Order: sequence, then C-alpha cells, then structure tokens
Amino acid sequence: MKLYRDEGIVLRTQDLGEADRIVTLLARAHGLVRCVAKGVRRTRSRFGARLEPFTYVDVQLYRGRSLDVVTEVATLNPFGRAIAPDFEAYAAASTMVEVAEKLGAEREPDRAHYRLLLGALNSLASRQHAPYPIMDSYLLRA
Repeated sequence: MKLYRDEGIVLRTQDLGEADRIVTLLARAHGLVRCVAKGVRRTRSRFGARLEPFTYVDVQLYRGRSLDVVTEVATLNPFGRAIAPDFEAYAAASTMVEVAEKLGAEREPDRAHYRLLLGALNSLASRQHAPYPIMDSYLLRA
C-alpha cells in the first residue's frame, strides 16, 4: 500500500527548491523517514509551521521512489514552541534530535527509542527539570 499514516517527531528540515522542504521524522511504526513537504514554504501553505523541528505530529505519507511525500499533517504537540525561547533547552533538544537521527535506522522501527525521545522533549517543554540533566539522561539511555 502506497499511502500510510504514522505519528512522529520532526527531527530536521532542509529547504528544497523554491517552495518545498525535506523533512526527517522519527516515526513510531516506520522508524526514520525522509519525506518531501511540497509547497510548505509558500505563505498559503496547508502545512505551514506544523513541520518544524521538535514538533510531535500525526502525518499521512505517500510512499515515493526515494523520498515519501507528505499529504496531510496534524500537530499533536508543538514542543518547539516551549523549547525555542530557552537557549539551554534548545541546545539540549538539538543535541537529542541529532543523536536520534544518527542512531535511527531508515524504515526500522525502534519504539523504545521513539518513546525515550518523546518523553525527553516533553520533559524539556514542560520544564520539569533542568535541560542538561534531561539531555544527559537521554544520551545515556539512547
């Protein structure tokens, strides 16, 4: 089946052409997924800010040859909104998503690692603890 739906955490975005963006997700059931969000950089985009780093999303994708194509996105929790204003939290979150991308295998689900990253971002966003101990805990467990 070419069309599938999954929950995921946006790890990274890269501009592609004038209006498109490549998005790297750590998906619950599909592991590391690289996909294209067409027209996302236009002002009238349907996806807009939903595909920014540290965002927990429910995404529908169409399986392509090399990259999947985003067809629908719903934000479940915008962790980036709470993390971005605090430099230490942003640095910790950036480190964590970079490690998650390096450790994640494409199309290989690792639900324990997914839950670990989701919990760490949630803890950073809710300011339950200081950012660097959260990052250290994540790195040790990852």
